[in-house]
Amino acid sequence: MGDSGPVIATVVPVLNEASYIEACLKSLIEQSLSPEQHMVLVFDGGSTDSTRNIVERMILLSENASGPRIELHDNPGRFVSQARNLALDILPASVQFIVEMIGHSTVDQDHLELRLSEWKLIQEEHPKPLGAVGVKVLPRQGKHGRVESWIEGCLKSPFGSGNGQFDGFNKRGLTQVPAFAMHSREAVESVQGWDVDFITSQDSDLSMRLLNAGFVLARTPLTHVRMVKRSSLGKWWKMGHRYGFWRMKILRKYPKRTSFREFLPWFGALCTGTLLALHSPYSGVLPICYLTVLFLEGLRSALISRRFSSVFGVPLCLIMLHSSFSVGLLDGLLRKGRTPKDR
Repeated sequence: MGDSGPVIATVVPVLNEASYIEACLKSLIEQSLSPEQHMVLVFDGGSTDSTRNIVERMILLSENASGPRIELHDNPGRFVSQARNLALDILPASVQFIVEMIGHSTVDQDHLELRLSEWKLIQEEHPKPLGAVGVKVLPRQGKHGRVESWIEGCLKSPFGSGNGQFDGFNKRGLTQVPAFAMHSREAVESVQGWDVDFITSQDSDLSMRLLNAGFVLARTPLTHVRMVKRSSLGKWWKMGHRYGFWRMKILRKYPKRTSFREFLPWFGALCTGTLLALHSPYSGVLPICYLTVLFLEGLRSALISRRFSSVFGVPLCLIMLHSSFSVGLLDGLLRKGRTPKDR
């Protein structure tokens, strides 16, 4: 197990997370895993709200409750990748695993214990070294507002989730995209950590480098992270654009990751535009089929959620996601990234 000390370190990059960071840290303090085996590193990227004060209060709470050690550090670079690289530099030698978290997420009490047991089982199933194990991503607990419920319905839809971090998988197995991964520290250090050129999608880039280095990546549905999503249509659009923008950066670096599905909106738009230019009587076929499918998906979501507004809200969010992601893909070809301002 290495030197005496924690085996797992949860790294939490934050920036203006005053609304959520207390619940996040509380869920980590209350873990069933022995506090001696776990530590939490919070890296603040320059918060201007009360995030730091809340973290300092939670540090005292954990100390008084004999919980895990929580440390607050500055992250001058501000970005997630830079925070995680800083963690690599200061982690005790005993730490073998690094758990990804964000300030607007929470976990169940047995989360870390299940992480460790699942890691052992998956490693026994595969001869290659295990680089990371991801988990399911679920909605936050509590009552959701109207727009937030539309967004959740969109992400639960096969037309909105894809096979990325919001994929509703139900079987343990190998993957290329482990969400909220627990990484092997040794594996991460062997590929020189996170690439700071990626402001978003830094985990996708790391996953590709781990795969190329001979590691396997896996995911388990046995545990999960609950994540706060966007709650306004404006933020939803910005998120979709940002994901598309940085997805293009990943595809330019790793062309083999290209999926035709991601370019279907552009394909449909070009086909429809061509038919319109040719004055074809079939120019409306693709848009009608697209809107019909989305309406049926909205109806299905409304029946599941028992929220009538989802009949129109979920299709609206799907259209916005497809549009913003597609515009982001094109934008990713034309310019470099800048700091996101959508949260």
